[in-house]
Amino acid sequence: MAFTGRRDVPEPPDFAILKRLARDQLIYLLEQLPGKKDLFIEADLMSPLDRIANVSILKVRPGLGWASAHCPCCHSHPGLSPQQHEVDKLYKVESRPGPSASDQFCFLVRPRIRTMRYIADIINADKMSGRNRKYKIIFSPQKFYACEMVLEEEGVFGDITCDEWSFYLLPLDEDIISMELPEFFRDYFLEGDHRWINSVARALQLLSSLYGPFGKAYGIGRCAKMSYELWRDLEEESESEGQGRKPEIGNIFLMDRDMDYVTALCSQVVYEGLVDDTFRIKCGSVDFGPDVTSSDKSIKVLLNAQDKVFSQIRNEHFSSVFGFLSQKSRNLQAQYDRRRGMDIKQMKNFVSQELKGLKQEHRLLSLHIGACESIMKKKTKQDFQEMMKAEHSLLEGFDIRESTSFIEEHIDRQVSPIDSLRLMCLLSITENGLNPKDYRSLKTQYLQSYGPEHLLTFHNLKRIGLLTEQSAGDTLTAVESKVSRLVTDRAAGKITDAFNSLARKSNFGAISKKLGLIPRVDGEYDLTMPRDMAYVFSGAYVPLSCKIIEQVLGRRGWLGLEEVVRLLNGNEFAVSGTEEDNPTWDYQRVTLAVFLGGCTFSEIAALRFPGKERGFKFIFLTTAITNSTRMMEAMIETKA
Repeated sequence: MAFTGRRDVPEPPDFAILKRLARDQLIYLLEQLPGKKDLFIEADLMSPLDRIANVSILKVRPGLGWASAHCPCCHSHPGLSPQQHEVDKLYKVESRPGPSASDQFCFLVRPRIRTMRYIADIINADKMSGRNRKYKIIFSPQKFYACEMVLEEEGVFGDITCDEWSFYLLPLDEDIISMELPEFFRDYFLEGDHRWINSVARALQLLSSLYGPFGKAYGIGRCAKMSYELWRDLEEESESEGQGRKPEIGNIFLMDRDMDYVTALCSQVVYEGLVDDTFRIKCGSVDFGPDVTSSDKSIKVLLNAQDKVFSQIRNEHFSSVFGFLSQKSRNLQAQYDRRRGMDIKQMKNFVSQELKGLKQEHRLLSLHIGACESIMKKKTKQDFQEMMKAEHSLLEGFDIRESTSFIEEHIDRQVSPIDSLRLMCLLSITENGLNPKDYRSLKTQYLQSYGPEHLLTFHNLKRIGLLTEQSAGDTLTAVESKVSRLVTDRAAGKITDAFNSLARKSNFGAISKKLGLIPRVDGEYDLTMPRDMAYVFSGAYVPLSCKIIEQVLGRRGWLGLEEVVRLLNGNEFAVSGTEEDNPTWDYQRVTLAVFLGGCTFSEIAALRFPGKERGFKFIFLTTAITNSTRMMEAMIETKA
């Protein structure tokens, strides 16, 4: 896809069908256990479930006129009987159920070993008390053999029926889809567990079956390559169900999170990213507490394109947001003031057509102003400006000793164990690993400040390549030389994971120079009129992941990026589809960017920028929304 002048951005595909499919399949699975039942739901499935099917749908009762009139499933399938998917009581998995008269228990769970033991305990307790029930497990998005083995070991496998709820994709917004698998990052990149790759492949298969074949496929990373190859195998087995459909997505780009740890470690400064860092966005919604609502209540707000205020500020640098909200407030007041000169007929039209919308907009405006004020207070307390200065110095490779001193002070003051760890990781990656003296010193200070139980955390960070120690006696040049010989010598065979990690930790500076990730600007970077993707990090840094995607799409392949690929350790691919290449067709200006291991809101905002400027549309598919806090939490071990 060659980039041309500015054009209208094509509309994204309609992803609402994904919600309908997931909801209807869940209700169908519940109907396989007809009659009253108690439903046990895993905690991290509750928010995704809430986005596609509210509790009232699950708790449809027989004999009520409301049921058949308002249940979407019954309405779309008149032959279904409302009582068939009746759920009597809801429990959260891990909580012990009270006395229940229900003869049927249904468990809606992730395929986890600890959850299988929880279910087995309930069944065995029933057996001990002589209670006879039917049991059904619905795995989401799929079941794993290991789960069945645990149930068999616990002696309950024969008492259970199992099903799969193929809930692979949750649309969070018109251009963001999440698999809601935050554990993917740790499972694959730390533990080396490949089980979720099948889920990624099946998610891609679902998209291609609904929205037609993809034109071209690009990717980089071992997980990306395996996911793509498995998806192609599934397509061949199913004889490509979507081949006859009109394509709605032109390109697909798969990227592993470990290709770019730096971007995920940086503090976010676009509004949506800051809201996520401060309040933690979950499944596309956020709970604003009393400090935001100016009341004694918390309010849950859905953050998407339907929010007229949020949609205009989500991608903006935080420094521009207050000015926009202030102007928006004045505009709203002016619209309210129009009432003063109206006659009765005009007032009636105003009340019936505009007033409700204005009140809703005013409510949202107040919430976002409150959120901004809360963010400002928290960031001021956390010495946010000093932290940003240290981060920018690390990215640019300047004043490293001063930045190291800032990190040491941050640890000694015990400001935040997560932020201290994040800054250490950022220092390590940008400096190609820490020299042994600094590594030991920072590690000792951290353990003294936050507890010796974090020893395992350091083990995890080293293993994944986030916080490493330079080998004694090995200069950077020697390390790069060894890796270079291994990477370029294809005849030597597959490079081991250890050398992959070594190559990753040694190349940020070289990659940054090759791709121009640090903008050279005369004077101040104008954040009100950004000129490139660097604005998402205050003009200090262009996200590596986004730059790679932009470059590959612009070149229609990896030609000319061979050195960057070598520094990133290869595993790149570019595959042309069967469709004719015509950039004037709208669908060929739509690209699906797939992030394996998590995607940040900063990366989403960054890629939206060239899309808007050049007339193409990015759709984002991620295993989960991530940020620096979530990434560090995935690595933290506090068990002594």
